Amino acid sequence: MPLVNFAAREINYKIVYYGCGLCGKTTNIQYIHRKINPNVRGKLVSIATEEERTLYFDFLPLTLGTVRGMKTRFHLYTVPGQSYYNASRRLVLQGCDGVVFVADSQITRLDENVESYLNLWDNLIAQGDDLSRLGFVVQMNKRDLVDVFSLGDLGDLLNHTGSPILPAAAINGIGVFETLKAVCKQVIAKTS
Repeated sequence: MPLVNFAAREINYKIVYYGCGLCGKTTNIQYIHRKINPNVRGKLVSIATEEERTLYFDFLPLTLGTVRGMKTRFHLYTVPGQSYYNASRRLVLQGCDGVVFVADSQITRLDENVESYLNLWDNLIAQGDDLSRLGFVVQMNKRDLVDVFSLGDLGDLLNHTGSPILPAAAINGIGVFETLKAVCKQVIAKTS
């Protein structure tokens, strides 16, 4: 459920970008931060390891319009992609209103994608949550590379909810804002 601050007339939504290591979660957040008007975004907080992988999370607050006369703020987070940081994944996932599952479209990354997708479900169930009450979008990232799955085949494996699937090449900004708009629209619809 979103956090509503009646005194400030503000609704705060939490959106989590989830996926395997190096699939493009942080790249999405960094692209949004670079391209969005500085007046509507906060500071990008990122914790990375020596290999440029996210250790805990990236965080970017955005102010995007109003809902029922209240200012909306979207707080974007990423989880660490490495499975040995599952406790951190669970912490970041708590209290979220929407999830973007970022899949690496490369054929060689199938096992990691499936493992991360199943881990998302396990973590939501463990905290008494499910995707039916959350906004959920599947982003098929790295569509600009060769040897990638078709959207249909990868969607059959990683989208059992019939949620929107958006192709992307986050490194070039392709599909990044479309993904963000799709999940924000769902989050607002499910909580209004």
